[in-house]
This record gives sequence, structure tokens and C-alpha cells, in this order.
Amino acid sequence: MKKALICGIFVAFCCIPCFVMGQSNGVDKGAQELVLQSTIDSAKPEKPAFFPHAAHQARLECKTCHHGKSAEGKRLSFVEGQKIEKCESCHNSKAGMPDKLASFKNAAHNLCQGCHRKNNPDLVKCAVCHKK
Repeated sequence: MKKALICGIFVAFCCIPCFVMGQSNGVDKGAQELVLQSTIDSAKPEKPAFFPHAAHQARLECKTCHHGKSAEGKRLSFVEGQKIEKCESCHNSKAGMPDKLASFKNAAHNLCQGCHRKNNPDLVKCAVCHKK
């Protein structure tokens, strides 16, 4: 009986670090699949884009796509734990940004197509994201 108790305590102490490590990384990583569509510039709604978020998370750091902005409106690198705002809260027709970033559509095309052109040109086709 004493031997079983000692073994049980030993196993518990071995398992606790694994459990704690798994729980401490419980940061919400967002949905596995996202449908991206503008809601601010909705006078002429664009086709929604289907985005495999989990597949990108598996090989990229969050800061590859996500960022914040300074009080002056300049881009700030993403830091772990930062609240992720909707892209179009800044990337919209009313924000006064350069054309390539002035809408959610333009910013997404600039970011996504730019990366895909470098890494996998076959994925630059419209139908890859904009399903029929």
C-alpha cells in the first residue's frame, strides 16, 4: 500500500509539469478557418475570402500577419498576448492610407499575395481564396 502511494505521488509530480505547460499556453489562437469580408466598406461588397488560419499558424509566427499601430498611426510589430483588432478598423476607405493599404481588400491582397508570390506562386490565383 505504501509502495503504491509513493508511486502515485511520483507519477503525479511527473505529470504536473506537462499539464501546467499545456494549460499555460491556453491563449486563444482564433478559429481554424476564417471567412474574411469587409463590413465597413460595404457599399460594394467583395466576394468573401476563405482563409485556412490554423494551417498558416502551423508554419508562421502571428507577427507575420498581425500588427498594431502607434498613437501616430504607424505600424507596430505584434507582441504575444496583444489584442488582435479587425484589420478593417484601420484598413478602410476613411483612414487615409496609401492605396495598397487603403482597404481591407487591398491590404489583404498586398500581404497574402506578396507572401504567396515568394513562397508558392500557384496560390496567387483568385479561386484559391475566393471559392465559388
